[in-house]
Amino acid sequence: MNNNSELNHSIISLIKKEVVPAIGCTEPMAVALCTARATEDLGKRPSHISVLLSANMLKNAMGVGIPGTGMIGLPIAIALGALCGKSKYQLEVLRDLTPDILEEGKKYIEGDHIDINLKENITEKLYIEVTCEADGDKATAIIAGGHTHFVYEEACGKVLLDKRACLGGSAEEEEVQLTLRMVWDFATTAPLDDIRFILQTRDYNIRAAEESKKGNYGHCLGKTIDRPLSHGIFGKTIFSHIISETALACDARMGGAMIPVMSNSGSGNQGICATNPVAVYAEENENTEEELIRALTLSHLTAIYIKQSLGKLSALCGCVVASIGSSCGIVYLMGGDFTRVCHAVKNMIANLTGMICDGAKPSCSIKICSGVSSALLSALLSMEGEHVTAAEGIIDEDVDKSIHNLTSIGKEAMCSTDDMVLNIMTHKGGC
Repeated sequence: MNNNSELNHSIISLIKKEVVPAIGCTEPMAVALCTARATEDLGKRPSHISVLLSANMLKNAMGVGIPGTGMIGLPIAIALGALCGKSKYQLEVLRDLTPDILEEGKKYIEGDHIDINLKENITEKLYIEVTCEADGDKATAIIAGGHTHFVYEEACGKVLLDKRACLGGSAEEEEVQLTLRMVWDFATTAPLDDIRFILQTRDYNIRAAEESKKGNYGHCLGKTIDRPLSHGIFGKTIFSHIISETALACDARMGGAMIPVMSNSGSGNQGICATNPVAVYAEENENTEEELIRALTLSHLTAIYIKQSLGKLSALCGCVVASIGSSCGIVYLMGGDFTRVCHAVKNMIANLTGMICDGAKPSCSIKICSGVSSALLSALLSMEGEHVTAAEGIIDEDVDKSIHNLTSIGKEAMCSTDDMVLNIMTHKGGC
C-alpha cells in the first residue's frame, strides 16, 4: 500500500511538472525565457544578444505569432524577453508586456542588436543558448532538455549553474517510467481529490476557445466549423462542437493572442488537444465530474507517457501524441475498459504515424482537427470491438510495443525528414 502511495505521488509530481500554464507558443516563449534569465544575470539592459538554437527549436519558432505583439517569429520574442521578461513567470515570461514596451521592442529589433543562428554539432533536440552583452560584461544562459530546464548560467566569467553533464537522459531516469497499464490504473483508481487539479486544464483551455471567438486568429478554423455552411456539411453535432472548441483554442494560441493555455510536455497545442475533445465530449455526454477528472487524467498522462520515449521535440507532429491521449479519455467516457483503450491506441497509431511537424504556425489547427477526428473515429471503432491487429503495419500485439514503434519512427527514422523540412523552411522565397 505504501509503495502504491509512493507511485501515485511520483505520477502526480510528473503530471504537475509537465502540465503547466503557457502564454503563446512554447518554443519562442522558451527562447524569451532564456533571454530574460541571461539579462537578469547580466544585471542591465543588453546592447547585443546572441542566440544559438537547435534545429527543432528554430523550426518551431519561425512562423508563430508572439502574444500581444501582432508579430511573428523570434526577434520580437527575444527583444521582449530582454526588455520586460521575468524568468520567475516561466512560460508566461512576457506576462508584463505593455504597448510602450512593445514599441521599445520594435525599435530594439531595428537597431540590429540580435543575432540568431543554428547551434552546430549537438544531438539535443531542445537547446537554447543566449548570450547577452553590455559595457564589456557578458552573461550566458542555456536551456536544454525541457522548455524551462536551465542547465547552465554564467555571468562576468563566473559560473552560476552547470548541469550540462546531466543532459542525455539522467533527468528522465529520475522520473517514473510509465506503461499504458500504469497510466490506466492511476487515472481510474487514484483518490479523486489527489487528481482534481487536472480540471484546471479544462478551465484554461476551454476558456481559451471562448476568448478566441472574440477575435479573428490564425486561419479561423474554429469559427469556420461553427458557421452555417459548416453546419450544413457536418451538422451541429458533438463532433463539430469538439472540432470547433479545439481548433478555436489553437487558432488563438498560434495567432498570437495573449491568452494562457495549459500545456502538456512543453506544448500548448498538445495541452489543448489532450483537453478540449475530452472536456466537450464529457459535457455533451453528461458525464459526471469524477468521470471527467479521470478521463482528463488518462488523456494527459497518456500523452506524457508517449513523450517519455519520443522526446520533447521531434519530427512527429505533437497532435498525434495528444490525440492518442484524447482518444483514450473519450473511450473511458464512453464506458470503455482498458482493453478498449488499448484498441483505440492501436487504431490511432495505425492511422497517424508519419504526420510531420513543420513548425508551430497557424495551420497547426488543421492538423489538430485531423488528429481529433481520428481520435473520435478510433474511439468509436474500439467501442464496436474493432481494432487494427498485429498482422497490420507497425502494430504489435503488445500496446506498449506499438507505442514504442511509433516513437522510434518519430525520434529516429524521421530524422532525415526533419532535416529536409528545416531546409525547405529556411530556403523558401523571401526567407
